[in-house]
Amino acid sequence: MAHDHHEPEGTDLHDAARATLERSGEQWTAMRASVYAALSGFAKPASAYDIAEAVSREQGRRIAANSIYRILDLFVGANLARRVESANAYVANAHPACRHDCIFLVCDGCGETTHLDDDTLTAGVRAAATAAGFAPERPVIEVRGRCARCAIAN
Repeated sequence: MAHDHHEPEGTDLHDAARATLERSGEQWTAMRASVYAALSGFAKPASAYDIAEAVSREQGRRIAANSIYRILDLFVGANLARRVESANAYVANAHPACRHDCIFLVCDGCGETTHLDDDTLTAGVRAAATAAGFAPERPVIEVRGRCARCAIAN
């Protein structure tokens, strides 16, 4: 079953991210706002180094990737970002107020990453893990392949 929800964009997305982070008991600092703005500005998953470079340009000073990793870890924990494990990269969560598992379709040709919500599939993964005596916390489902555009090009 697909998961339906409103996906804010632009300023509304940043406002939703800020509200979600503050509800989790964390502060929305200027640096966190800059990192979120950079992350949400990428069309494809971005590495901490990509984000550090973007924030460094925006602020006119060098920002270390280690600082970005700490903020990204906080964002993942607060549901503001998702980590694309196989690419060691991050995407802004388009619906930060909604907690659910994600499925990523990652194109090996162009790097485009599509996010799917399918509660039935992820519930099955959680049930299988539980049946095996494992307490699942965060299923990671990624499908590598070729997007429609790259499939046609080959």
